[in-house]
Amino acid sequence: MRKPFVAANWKMHKTVAEAVDFASAFTPLVHTVTDVDIVVAPSFLALPALVESLAEHKIQVAAQNVSAEPQGAFTGEISLGMLQASGVQLAIIGHSERRQLFGETDGGVNAKTRATLDAGLTPIVCVGETLDEREAEHTFDVLNRQIDEGLSGLTPAQVTELVVAYEPVWAIGTGKVATPDQADEAHRHLRGQLASTFGQTAATACRIIYGGSVKPANAAELMGRADVDGALVGGASLDPTSFAEIVTASRPGDR
Repeated sequence: MRKPFVAANWKMHKTVAEAVDFASAFTPLVHTVTDVDIVVAPSFLALPALVESLAEHKIQVAAQNVSAEPQGAFTGEISLGMLQASGVQLAIIGHSERRQLFGETDGGVNAKTRATLDAGLTPIVCVGETLDEREAEHTFDVLNRQIDEGLSGLTPAQVTELVVAYEPVWAIGTGKVATPDQADEAHRHLRGQLASTFGQTAATACRIIYGGSVKPANAAELMGRADVDGALVGGASLDPTSFAEIVTASRPGDR
């Protein structure tokens, strides 16, 4: 059985002090949880502080973005070497906001994913369709393209190491959420696409998580589907109690 994986994506929220306060309030709420991989992705400024605050609790820290370049004249970017030196273990790649607002492409996602794996960090690779694409019944075509191009050149062994996050763009920060049936259908399709490209063993091992207005009220039903292996949580992860409830809802015994 794949171990559930729940990640908090704080986006552009929380100062360093607020991040540390969150850790102090959150860790007692999940101190008995050993059957879920818990990840927090704060701003770049808060990465070292959270790595230190969460280390003894076995909660991992992720960056919200990373450059595929090792160094150079890339103003405003952050390298994998910098993340490694900070103790960061994962990186979110290709989030829909990065694609929509900053023009990231499937080719760029591929370069970042390959570089992240080569550096020994775990990529959380985001895929998902817009509302127009869903209404035009192009969802599966979009997901196929994002998997084929975003993961191009990877080996089956590398695919087992990464996490795929399905996040329908129309459900990001809108309050809308894919129904459990819609999420399950997309996750099953993604796993099938991984199997056809990388083999059944890799597809079975790869964790596919759902992102898009996940809240305590809907987490258990979403996580109860066989191919939904966890969640990438936005707004609801900013409150320690709310995020802890989502983590608890993802535990194998509670699904």
